[in-house]
Amino acid sequence: MKILVCISKVPDTTSKINFVDDNSKFDENGVQYIVNPYDEWYALVRSLELVESNGGTVTTITVGNSSDDPTIRKALAIGANDAVRINAEPTDPYFVAKQIANYAENENYDIIMTGKETIDYNGSQIGSMVSAILDMPFVSLASKLDVEGSKAVLERDVQGGLEVVEVDFPFVLSASKGMAEQRIPNMRGIMAARTKPLKVIEPVDQKVLTSVIKFELPNPKTGCKYVDPENMDELVELLHNESKVI
Repeated sequence: MKILVCISKVPDTTSKINFVDDNSKFDENGVQYIVNPYDEWYALVRSLELVESNGGTVTTITVGNSSDDPTIRKALAIGANDAVRINAEPTDPYFVAKQIANYAENENYDIIMTGKETIDYNGSQIGSMVSAILDMPFVSLASKLDVEGSKAVLERDVQGGLEVVEVDFPFVLSASKGMAEQRIPNMRGIMAARTKPLKVIEPVDQKVLTSVIKFELPNPKTGCKYVDPENMDELVELLHNESKVI
């Protein structure tokens, strides 16, 4: 089994978020980056589990510059066999998807996995775009993946229940919570990651179709008002005159 896992770096959730250049660009000063949790905990780890059970290899792919290398090395430390980095700034979802699809087109992967979204922009676009470019089946928001012969059986949480999907190889999927459990790289994995192959290739020509005009921070949270449980009149008055439906 040959699996390609799309890996993205994202700001640590404890990072303070600011914007520069008239709020058109994310301020990276002082920001600690991590592997996108949906890519790492679910897509990558489940890929490793499948390869451990069925044999094969796991390759990660990232569109980014050299500053992405530490997060790529972490994915290698967790267990990926090798990595590919497309040497380009990931400015636009279609641009990123085009780079991944162009690399994967002739590599004969059985599965191309992404996390369901990145925790910074939450776009959830790359998997569907890659599948469309490659004309491959796509299963989104999968929470379980099992292999049965030449097919894969996946589960998806849907409104009010669970959906079971069967698909032939090759296919693309986006992994959601429940797909696997987080793995912590051990010292052996960390040491091995230093020498595992990280192939850097130049991007193919693709026009950037979208651009950010402006970012806006959400309004600051307001304070809470506490009401004595015996004072129902005050509670009713606040609900009528001060509460807001969001």
